[in-house]
Amino acid sequence: MRKIELLSPAKNLECGLAAINHGADAVYIGASQFGARAAAGNSVEDIATLVQYAHKFRVKVLVALNTILTDDQLTEAEKLIWDIYNAGADALIIQDMGILKLNLPPIALHASTQTDNRTVEKVKFLQDVGFSRVVLARELSLKQITEISTQTDVELEAFVHGALCVSYSGQCYMSQANCERSANRGQCAQYCRLPYQLTDADDNLLAKNKHLLSLKDLDLSDSLDEMMEAGVSSFKIEGRLKDVDYVKNITAYYRKRLDAILDGSTGYQRASAGRTTLLFEPNPEKSFRRSNTDYFLHGRKHDIVQQDTPKSLGEPIGKVTYIGRNFFEVQNGTELNNGDGLCFINKQGDLTGFRVNRVERKQIFPADIPRMDVGVFLYRNQDQAFEKILKGKTSERRVGVEMLFGETPDGFFIQLTDEDGISNTFEAVCDKQPAQKPEVVNDNIKNQLSKLGNTIYEATDIQIQINSPWFFPASQLSEWRRQAIEQLDEIRTQSYVRETALGAKPTAFPTKALTYLGNVTNKLSEAFYKEHGVEEVMPGFEVKAQEGVPLMFCKHCIKFNMGWCPKEGYKATFKEPLYLRNNDQVYELSFDCKACEMRISKSDTFI
Repeated sequence: MRKIELLSPAKNLECGLAAINHGADAVYIGASQFGARAAAGNSVEDIATLVQYAHKFRVKVLVALNTILTDDQLTEAEKLIWDIYNAGADALIIQDMGILKLNLPPIALHASTQTDNRTVEKVKFLQDVGFSRVVLARELSLKQITEISTQTDVELEAFVHGALCVSYSGQCYMSQANCERSANRGQCAQYCRLPYQLTDADDNLLAKNKHLLSLKDLDLSDSLDEMMEAGVSSFKIEGRLKDVDYVKNITAYYRKRLDAILDGSTGYQRASAGRTTLLFEPNPEKSFRRSNTDYFLHGRKHDIVQQDTPKSLGEPIGKVTYIGRNFFEVQNGTELNNGDGLCFINKQGDLTGFRVNRVERKQIFPADIPRMDVGVFLYRNQDQAFEKILKGKTSERRVGVEMLFGETPDGFFIQLTDEDGISNTFEAVCDKQPAQKPEVVNDNIKNQLSKLGNTIYEATDIQIQINSPWFFPASQLSEWRRQAIEQLDEIRTQSYVRETALGAKPTAFPTKALTYLGNVTNKLSEAFYKEHGVEEVMPGFEVKAQEGVPLMFCKHCIKFNMGWCPKEGYKATFKEPLYLRNNDQVYELSFDCKACEMRISKSDTFI
């Protein structure tokens, strides 16, 4: 049976522990340096603490070291990788191929989505040079994923939830070009979230102050079974900059959705141990959310951009039906609470937010009533009651264990067998005394053995095999149980086996030349590609900025999104090229209609 993994993000140790407790099969976290989220670094000590807890549940800890490196960073990166390995991490997520030429520990390697993994040829190459997993580009369709999985043997990971980059990952240079903050070094300034004017070659205004590059957030929760069938084994939640409430809610939501598929499945099984009991009802609309899209999984669609705002709209509530002097009413079946945050798009196309002061039946009294009209649609981007729930205990995760209490000639034993088939037997030598109340002996034994509240275990079955109803002090049974559980903990720890690095075999890179898109920024990376048949290697954009080259490569197409696609029969009423403008920044758009791609370049043209 193929193991199916739910992979959750961890900004820090707190988020990592929450992800595990809410059902993650694996957690990915950044190290102190060289992660694609520079603001989400963690010490080796915190990673070691996370690993120790994760492995109790057979949960993997993957460490992201997925930026491109300079020559003078390689030695430091090598030391950090050894520290990460010695901390017990299960795998390293990397982008820079120069890392493969370092003196590495035998740690499993995963190819980051930053390596731009869109084709069978690229994924096959990464497999052959020693990667045990490849993180696929977010833009792939089910058909493309299937083509890759059927022609390769490597494990495939895909994003299923969270923020989307408008450019192919690893192929965006706008931030570096404008302010020397490289997305490939975890410092993206998010120019894609800014508002732009869209004009044609004759300076006609086609769109005003719209977030034309700001994609909606990904939500593939309705397509998990299809993705499994296509060959995806690891389902990844984006969010290494998100807070712990987001991690709790979204991890729990996908745990429920995956379990509904896996329960009773004959072809798939869960990748970790332990049953997660949720103490709340997860709802993705109540966490940060720029609406939602399935992106290109089922083909190209028009509604993948949230043009009015790059911020979280949240949960749809309903239309305003009446506005009084200091209150309003909404046509909806959703219960609102004091302190809720509501928002709407105003007439100018901007997001306006306000807070609910109190609610009296259908009447909603805001702290300050905003300017809005009857008919405006409201969203709730802060649910006070839901947030209060998330601040408390929201889940329990327990490993099932079967218990057998039996008798030996010199005393008694407790045999424990956990859900992974790991077993141990604790024996106690003691005198035997007949019980004064033989009818309650078995119940007392079961009661004491089942008290596992301060452990990671839950008793799924307790069997008793004794020759006579002996007397057992409750304190004695409790102590035996404690010692038996400690032994099982130790055996589980010792029996955990980390995946090891795969060997590489001779293989050629799919192309003979690498442009700046290869992101080669150090000598070891250059040597790696030349060893694999690349004859010409240009330096990465961060080393030598190219003039007049595209800064973004996008599957998202503004013309298609606006209904102007020539493939759909639209005959242009404007003159190209089209331009995006934000203050003094002007970008020229070019369209490769054969490949269905849009490219964005910096323009010196001032229209």
